[in-house]
Amino acid sequence: MAATIAVAAGVFTAPAMTAAAAAAPAERGAGHQATRAAMNAAVSDGVPGVALQAKDRHGVWKATAGVGNLKTKQPRSAQDNFRAGSITKTFVATVLLQLEAEGRLSLDDTVDKWLPGVVRGNGHDGRKITLRQLLNHTSGIFNYTSDTDFQREVFLADGFFKNRYRTWTPNEIVKVAMSHEPEFTPGADWRYSNTNYTIAGMVIKKVTGNSYGDEVRRRVIKPLGLHGTYMPGTDPTVPRPGSRAYSTLAVDAGGKVYDVTELNPSMANSAGEIISNPGDLNRFYSALLRGKVLPAKQLAEMKTTVAAGAVGGRYGLGLIENELSCGVTVWGHSGGIHGSSSVAVTTADGKHSLAFNFNGDWSGDPMKVVEAEYCGSQK
Repeated sequence: MAATIAVAAGVFTAPAMTAAAAAAPAERGAGHQATRAAMNAAVSDGVPGVALQAKDRHGVWKATAGVGNLKTKQPRSAQDNFRAGSITKTFVATVLLQLEAEGRLSLDDTVDKWLPGVVRGNGHDGRKITLRQLLNHTSGIFNYTSDTDFQREVFLADGFFKNRYRTWTPNEIVKVAMSHEPEFTPGADWRYSNTNYTIAGMVIKKVTGNSYGDEVRRRVIKPLGLHGTYMPGTDPTVPRPGSRAYSTLAVDAGGKVYDVTELNPSMANSAGEIISNPGDLNRFYSALLRGKVLPAKQLAEMKTTVAAGAVGGRYGLGLIENELSCGVTVWGHSGGIHGSSSVAVTTADGKHSLAFNFNGDWSGDPMKVVEAEYCGSQK
């Protein structure tokens, strides 16, 4: 999303996943030396710590860099649980695609069919927006986290400490978005909007009678045995094991660093509330791309992408396609929320997966770690 506040630039969203200049693929048997170097470079650039797991034909590699607690200097754990921000979107899209496979909805249904009158105001019209357009960000609906009042209340220090335990309802979030004009006519362009997935979560509730969190748990988390993955709702804590999360809560990256580990994640809702860990995310994305989570038709829909505008790459239905500098294509998602920046990707065959987290939100380039793992470079 476009935001004027540094911490907001990654909150709930997908950081740009763009290809770098051409580089040679990583040599077979070379191990993960380049990945280790990229992790250390991120810490040198100011990231407090990195927790990472990679899985390929050689097995699982677990690694950490930096610290999980700036006061005690306790190191991070490769099993750390963390807030994974917009990685939530892949889970939510998966539920809607499963519901489509069951014949309970169509992605070509209008939003208004399920939520009459909810998306209305200042030019927004849910009668002209489909569920598919929500999931691939071609709806034109305004991104609520770009609202300046919301930013002051949630992302800057004074507002954060006043509201960190406040509960935001989906209706409140959508109302913020409806107070603005749409970004464009539905289907005419692409623009990342967290509001799209807030509405998607509301549709899941309308179709099933259950919260999106309950449906994600029942349909994805439990069947795959993701024991460290949680849909916390309004719970402000992160289950152990975990590290502290840090942010400057400022317009720029300078200034005081705050511990922002505890917060009510309803501010992110179905756009970004999930808590997970590297091992679980690797298992999820590998299973998803191998066809173990969705029927072939729905997986093909999820992988049908559109150009992701100025941020680069291509966006499917809650899934990002990115061709790296060495020609390797990875699928997955990234996510940021206060004090946390995460990436989880896998190859198209699900055989080489990578997931990691930075426990700070003001520095570091996660894509350098991805490039290092798959291409042996930090470009």
